[in-house]
Amino acid sequence: MKRYTPMLVWAMLVAIALSGFVTITGQGMSVLFKSYTQSSQFQQHMEEVYNELGNTVLNPVTIEEAEKKLAVSADEIDTYRNHYGSLAEQVENIQGQYEDRIREAESQPAVKQALVDERDGKIEDIRKNFEDDSYVENKILAKKKSLLAQALRDAKNDDTSVSSIPVNYKLTPLAGGDTVTLGDTSGTFGYERNFNDETGYLKIYGLDADRYGNGYDGTYRGELYNAEGVALSEQDMDAIFPASTLYKGFIGVPHSAFAKGGVLYGEARDYQSLKVMLIVSGLAGIAALIALFTLWKFNWSWFIDLPFTERYDAWRVDVKAAIFVFLLVNVLSFAEGISGRLNVMPYGDYSFNLTKAVVTFVVYAAMIAVMTFQIGNAITRYRQPGQFAADMHNSFTIKFIRNIEDVFLNRSIAIQTFLLLIVFFLAGVGLVGASYDGQLFVIYTFCVLFIGLPVLFFYMRRMGYLSRILKSTDEMAAGRLNRDIPVKGRSPFAAHAANLNNLRQGVERSVSSQAKSERLKTELITNVSHDLRTPLTSIITYTDLLKNPDLSAEERNEYVGVLDRKSQRLKTLIEDLFEVSKMTSGTMELSKQRVDLAQLVRQAIGEHTERMAEIPLDFRLTIPEEPVPAVIDGQRWWRMLDNLIGNALKYSLPGTRVYVTLRETAGFAEFTIKNITAYELDENVDELYERFKRGDSSRHTEGSGLGLAIAQSIVDMHGGTMEIQVDGDLFKVTVRVPSGF
Repeated sequence: MKRYTPMLVWAMLVAIALSGFVTITGQGMSVLFKSYTQSSQFQQHMEEVYNELGNTVLNPVTIEEAEKKLAVSADEIDTYRNHYGSLAEQVENIQGQYEDRIREAESQPAVKQALVDERDGKIEDIRKNFEDDSYVENKILAKKKSLLAQALRDAKNDDTSVSSIPVNYKLTPLAGGDTVTLGDTSGTFGYERNFNDETGYLKIYGLDADRYGNGYDGTYRGELYNAEGVALSEQDMDAIFPASTLYKGFIGVPHSAFAKGGVLYGEARDYQSLKVMLIVSGLAGIAALIALFTLWKFNWSWFIDLPFTERYDAWRVDVKAAIFVFLLVNVLSFAEGISGRLNVMPYGDYSFNLTKAVVTFVVYAAMIAVMTFQIGNAITRYRQPGQFAADMHNSFTIKFIRNIEDVFLNRSIAIQTFLLLIVFFLAGVGLVGASYDGQLFVIYTFCVLFIGLPVLFFYMRRMGYLSRILKSTDEMAAGRLNRDIPVKGRSPFAAHAANLNNLRQGVERSVSSQAKSERLKTELITNVSHDLRTPLTSIITYTDLLKNPDLSAEERNEYVGVLDRKSQRLKTLIEDLFEVSKMTSGTMELSKQRVDLAQLVRQAIGEHTERMAEIPLDFRLTIPEEPVPAVIDGQRWWRMLDNLIGNALKYSLPGTRVYVTLRETAGFAEFTIKNITAYELDENVDELYERFKRGDSSRHTEGSGLGLAIAQSIVDMHGGTMEIQVDGDLFKVTVRVPSGF
């Protein structure tokens, strides 16, 4: 607690100084230098006394005199006569009102006759209204007299509230007339006022025009217009209520009214108590202000690195700002409350609760302390570069804005969402309004039936469709990919469902491809192991045989020859494997130059002439005489051609023909080699590109199984394409590469 004491004391001094400042600068100054008889409350009492004198003593208005001044104009007669329409319309209206009632009273002759007489009487009265102006005038005068009596009764009732204040007076009309006197005016009084040329005259009204004239004219006129179109006119008001009259003389309030037991004693005593309280508050504020600049100077260390600072730093910046604004509003409200309290005290509200005041000061001092801590924390924290930007980035406000942006990523959903929110909001507002007004209830019911329910149906249908999509998504996440999500309409949800279906199909293909990859990986390991182990086993075997000292020279030479062939076989296999690995990883560089593909193909075929004759195979060449230029790496392209020709030599049926074609078409050089296979190709064509894949599944040939894979990699590196086609026993490879320079 000691850690918080300095800041709380400082905040309390600030609250006291603030209170003292408001006391000195607000209504307090006007209270301190005025007596009770100068206060607004007392002066208001005297104004009410003057009004009562005008209504009851000096300028009284009697109902008999006022009724004589009432008049009816031709316009008023015409307005009254036509208030409910023309003569024919009014007669028709009356007949319509009684028609059903008279018919229902057929079985009661007396009642029926009474209704007929009543109807005829009203119709006769209406006819007289249109025939005789004096008849209408008398009716209007009767209405006006009733209204006038009510106005005078209201004025008298309003003035009874001040009759308890005793006054002595001696007043004479300035225009001449009798002097009006009440009590002895020669002694001393607790309050006295002279009315003369220097101090001003007393202005007396027969009836307070502001309170009764205007209010009467508006209230009662409106009420009678709703009845028969009758109201007091402005001419009536001017004739009935006399203009103001000026008086000179004296009015005094005896000392007894302010003494103990007097009607004004309590207010006068409380007013003096208010003065004392204001003086104490002002002095306390001055003392607190002095202490803030001398004994208890502000120290930032009181508000920095408090025990809860670390937890406070973790709060979002907009939450901190909201708390600061809330505290600031309350502190300003505290100051305004003090000012407001001082403003109402001079008008008679002198109540004061010491306990409540102390608690209020403590609470607001704590608020000031928290605000000061927030300011110090912000200054310290945001001196660090980038901290404010980081806090703003992590604020609820920025996240809310981002959420709105996310909503508008799909404008259709955003617009539909906002429209739904507006409809439901208006539905709530409409329900409140409909509960107060019958006509609004009818409109509200129509809107609910033809707007609200269709919107609700639309919303529930969309939400149901969304729930179905979410359920299907859960099934997809669980691995159940055997069913498509139904695509309904053209809404964003339908587009999302279609995308999920595409994703499901992609996942299915990926799973199938992964299974195939695992199978090929297993076969690759098996094939590599077999192809490496076979020559290695031969090498080990013949090496052991060479260790026998009894071998003849002929046998030894034979065994060495076998070792040489197997070693070369193993070397070729490892080199091919290493080369295809480099091609796949992209570490092999090409040395491109302009090459004649026609010449390169002829040379590649010529290298295998002897082997063709041994098998035998009949190579049929279709190669143009003119050059077929291309920018390629000649060495690598030679390797690709050698692999494809070697592949044909290994797997072609002996005695068949092999067709080799080279041509230039549409900017590409196209190389094709076709042969009849000696082995049945019953596997997927795509798998022939895989490493260690051979045409003979029994793996009796001496190929490494990497020929087509290496050829494919070389073609890819040159930006070309390689396509394999199998039609029964016909095996065809087509290679295309950009031609020209």
